[in-house]
Amino acid sequence: MSFKLNGKHLIAGEWVDSGETFRSQPSSGEAHDFAVGTPGLVDRAAEAAEEAFWSYGYSSRAERAAFLRAIAGEIDRLGDEITRIGHEETGLPEARLVGERGRTTGQLKLFADLIESGEHLDIRHDPAMPDREPAPRPDIRLMQRPVGPVAVFGASNFPLAFSTAGGDSAAALAAGCPVVVKGHSAHPGTGELVARAIDAAIKRIGLHPGVFSLIQGGRRDVGEALVQHPLIKAVGFTGSLSGGRALFDLCAARPEPIPFFGELGSTNPMFVLPAAAKARGAGIGKGWATSLAMGAGQFCTNPGIAVVLEGPDAESFKAAALEVLGSIEPQTMLTDGIADAYRAGASRIEQVDGIEALIGTACSDRRAAPYLFATTAERFLADDTLAEEVFGPLGIVVKAKDTGEMEQIARGLHGQLTATLHLDEADHPLARKLMPILERKAGRVLANGFPTGVEVSSAMVHGGPYPASTNFGATSVGTLSIRRFLRPVSYQNIPAAILPEDIR
Repeated sequence: MSFKLNGKHLIAGEWVDSGETFRSQPSSGEAHDFAVGTPGLVDRAAEAAEEAFWSYGYSSRAERAAFLRAIAGEIDRLGDEITRIGHEETGLPEARLVGERGRTTGQLKLFADLIESGEHLDIRHDPAMPDREPAPRPDIRLMQRPVGPVAVFGASNFPLAFSTAGGDSAAALAAGCPVVVKGHSAHPGTGELVARAIDAAIKRIGLHPGVFSLIQGGRRDVGEALVQHPLIKAVGFTGSLSGGRALFDLCAARPEPIPFFGELGSTNPMFVLPAAAKARGAGIGKGWATSLAMGAGQFCTNPGIAVVLEGPDAESFKAAALEVLGSIEPQTMLTDGIADAYRAGASRIEQVDGIEALIGTACSDRRAAPYLFATTAERFLADDTLAEEVFGPLGIVVKAKDTGEMEQIARGLHGQLTATLHLDEADHPLARKLMPILERKAGRVLANGFPTGVEVSSAMVHGGPYPASTNFGATSVGTLSIRRFLRPVSYQNIPAAILPEDIR
């Protein structure tokens, strides 16, 4: 099976041109022209989504579950073609893309199971108490209802699992919210094929075509128009701190502010506690370096900072990490812009006083080699820029004089997606002091592991205090993420015959 890309936008079931194009910049293979998005197309898509909401937002859970499973089936049907184009556009290995496709379809099926169970509705009932004194209590029922049309921004680093039919879209569609996706210009062909799969599922199930639209990128004004459109009621975003913060501010400045669920940036610090460092510091160093360089470091949970007590154990940890990183060949990054930003970040750190450069290979074009630096806790605490994310395989070993400095570093952290403790039993007293700090700083705290790899499950939190995300009470991975696109409604003394079916 092979498809010729049409390079158009999908607006409510129609493939639409815009009269202007941008050219893709694939890592390999043929470049293609794609229609540039416009605010006018945003308006068409949002209007169609609002119209679709009057049926889709009130559809049965069984119908929406069937739709999600149909999308998964259509994505698998196009699987080989999606993998081929995704590999050409991003340079990601085909095996990685096959795995990511499995995660994408798995998320869709997981949300189908969730809504069939009804757990997400959080149904509550306070029966009437007409004889209560001094005042009777009315009959009150509560359930979660979809918020309306949702905007989703595709992510550069996950062309499938965090993009067109990724977690944000799956959660919104499961909740009953039509979705307008702004595709990422790093992988427009992949986005087009996934949009075809969603469109095929809409037609198979017989839904209103405005349930889904894809507007390709090309210009900043498309994203701005999308988050400011009065019919859009929530936004899901994965991307840079600067871009996400600009969109967040636009959402807040609207006449009707709406929630912006942005995942923006994280260094995912790792604390190697003394007993663990002494017993297995070299092993932890090797594991850290492997995690750090995985996928050219282009994971939002990439552990960029390792904190360890100075001394022989720190040197053993550092030497082991250096050995692994020194053997890693340059890897292709997702875009030229990401590669440029990676080099700029490494250059910025190299110029900080008190930084020791352990390994730093010159990178060119989209090829990235690892960087490893070391510094003292005192220097790290004195220069806030060292705690800023560099998107790529770059790590900093921070050597603390004592456990007090370790605690200072933990207290000084900005919000994180993850924080990791490597510990043995003898480290438990120190870990108990760090845990209350780290749980205030991160959405996920883990022990004796590495944060790359985010399980899609009911108990997962992929979010955290700002700047890790813009809403610390939310997650972008796992079934809990559906709550972002639902709001509670109470029904007081409403006759059963006119209540929503799920709450009768």
